[in-house]
Amino acid sequence: MWDNAPLLRSISSALVSFSVLAMLYGALDYTVHLPRLLPIKNVKLSAVPERVVAEEVLARVKSEVRGNFFTVDIEHLRKSLETLPWIRHVGIRREFPDSLVLEFEEHQPLARWNDAALVNVQGEVFEAETRQELPQFIGYAGSSAEMVQQYAKFSRQLAVLGLKVTQLALSPRHAWQMHLSNDMAVELGRAALQERLARFVAVYPYSLGEMRETTSLPGNTSMTGQKLKVDYVDMRYRNGFVVRMRHGNA
Repeated sequence: MWDNAPLLRSISSALVSFSVLAMLYGALDYTVHLPRLLPIKNVKLSAVPERVVAEEVLARVKSEVRGNFFTVDIEHLRKSLETLPWIRHVGIRREFPDSLVLEFEEHQPLARWNDAALVNVQGEVFEAETRQELPQFIGYAGSSAEMVQQYAKFSRQLAVLGLKVTQLALSPRHAWQMHLSNDMAVELGRAALQERLARFVAVYPYSLGEMRETTSLPGNTSMTGQKLKVDYVDMRYRNGFVVRMRHGNA
């Protein structure tokens, strides 16, 4: 081997090339890590946010960004920004030579969650403040996504009556109850939810929405009087339902 001059020349050339490449890589790595080389000077928002406070975003960027255009930790910055109120997801890209462009996906609130947080349309619980009028969800940990799905189904069924769900509750035993925009509570229980609500929708215009007090008179006659207001309907019965009522002016 040591007598093979061509082989030795090839090895020597390869070592020289490798050394040169290593030196170039080291120099390039050193150069791009220089803080003064292409520092981040601008932060741009791809669109005007609806709920996210731009000043809070810029303050967070200022406190979190380290390094220059090449070395800034995009993933660290993204995770930090996603802890701010109303931010569900952040996309970040570099724009040569000195800018970062931020694109936000904001939470779209659907309901309030246990008087302590909010639920978005994807069924995720997040913390933020809003004065927007929203239905109330009362559930247990991990149930928010299922409640969003059932809320959508219930809302579609009730739309024909012009009623809305103002409160939806799911117990740890997986029993459902809802309060409607007419101040009526409806008990659905744990099974056959859509079927039970369909029965409620079917009978509501003819009975639950028009109940009146009946007074017995002499001669086996009766008189229909003051309208009664239904407070509560239990739809868990196979062939009927139970109601609790009060006078309409009570």
